[in-house]
Amino acid sequence: MNKDIEKNRAFDRILREWDPFKEGGDFYDTETADAIQAVHQFDNKQVLARKIQEIYEFSFEQPLSLTSCLEVAERLLQIKNNLSCGL
Repeated sequence: MNKDIEKNRAFDRILREWDPFKEGGDFYDTETADAIQAVHQFDNKQVLARKIQEIYEFSFEQPLSLTSCLEVAERLLQIKNNLSCGL
């Protein structure tokens, strides 16, 4: 399987499992797509976490913990870096 497709599927799974507003994983199609794009753009955990926070807060008009965003950003970057290295 193409590594980009494999990475995107892994990112999608992580973001849907995260479910920050407890709406059910299938509720976040737009936010998931935007967050996956951000993962491809940013390598810094802090920057990525703030972008993810911005995406979800904009859509839901609710505050979202930066700590929670940092945790998911770290998981996403681990997948990004591991699959980039061929692991």
